[in-house]
Amino acid sequence: MMRKHLVPALVIIVVIAALAAAQGRRNFTGVITDSMCATADHSRMRMGPTDAECTIACVLAHGATYVLYDGNEVYTLSDQKTPEKFAGKKVTISGILDAKSKTIRVESMIAAK
Repeated sequence: MMRKHLVPALVIIVVIAALAAAQGRRNFTGVITDSMCATADHSRMRMGPTDAECTIACVLAHGATYVLYDGNEVYTLSDQKTPEKFAGKKVTISGILDAKSKTIRVESMIAAK
């Protein structure tokens, strides 16, 4: 008897959890830059001839992290490997934002159109 009630209850819990996760997911569009030049202004650092090279150099040589700058806000990215190929470029990231830490849990990253 208890099994009959347990299975539907588990299904409901799984569906609610999936919906909650989907509601938190959103898209963010901006430029991949680094935490030392967070507003994508590399004129002061110039660790390379391009913004992309400066971004990568700041991450590799100076301990900066890859971030997304959308023109207003700077977001830390949970994925620190994928952004290297998009350094200095505009991307769209699908993920879940932790508003407290301003960190995006990256689910996917593609070049923006």
